[in-house]
Amino acid sequence: MASHEQASAWHRFWERGGWWRSLVAVAVYYALYQGLSIVVVSPVAASIGEDPAAAIWVDYALPIALGGVLLILFACSLGWLRGLFGPQPIRGPWWMWIGVAVPLLFALLHVASIDYARAGPGVVIAWLAAGLCIGFAEETLTRGVVVKLMRSAGYREISVAAVSSALFAALHAGNLLSGQDLLSTVIQLVYTFAFGICMYLTLRVTGNLIWPILLHASTDPSTSLMAAYPADNGLAGVAGLGNFVVIFVGLVLLIFIRGRVAEPRADGLTPDA
Repeated sequence: MASHEQASAWHRFWERGGWWRSLVAVAVYYALYQGLSIVVVSPVAASIGEDPAAAIWVDYALPIALGGVLLILFACSLGWLRGLFGPQPIRGPWWMWIGVAVPLLFALLHVASIDYARAGPGVVIAWLAAGLCIGFAEETLTRGVVVKLMRSAGYREISVAAVSSALFAALHAGNLLSGQDLLSTVIQLVYTFAFGICMYLTLRVTGNLIWPILLHASTDPSTSLMAAYPADNGLAGVAGLGNFVVIFVGLVLLIFIRGRVAEPRADGLTPDA
């Protein structure tokens, strides 16, 4: 009986949704992610030597993959897995495709601006795997769990987009702890907020979480590979403008987001229209 009541309380807490539960979910995830990085990843990292591909697997792919496993377990505990990865309850108008096209265009430019021979197949494969892990975990958390929590509380979609993107950006504030300077971190937070808006628009217009996951997964590895191994073909300069264009597009398109998903609440009440 106690176990059943405990499970019911767990479900009732999360099914009510809301912005502060979204904040709790992201904060707990981040704390667990950092803890796993210290306990599991650090001992492995100390034994890999100078192999750059191995460093990417251990420093990037492994910890974020463990974070993804935590999110799957969390979603399963609430019975949300099918809902998170199933068809979305609201779709978007044609203009939302701009939020898909812009990051996709610059991801393709990044891909075309990489010196693959210098990078080597091991590094490229490692970054592709890390990108998939990053895209899966970060999108499942922010465009999956956070969007679900915000919609469950009856928030308008502009608030859903803004809060999910703000929490996505906040995840990157921890880079200050790893030695990144303040100005670079502030710019990164603005970029990740705008990029998060584009990922939200991708979720809306495609109707399925898998597409922002894949679009996000194409962005991180292509950006990192281009920065480390730029090709001498003149495209890197154009591709490097991507951050500024994404910031502009994301912030402008946020203004036009409309709609609301009025899901039934766990207490049986329907959110106000």
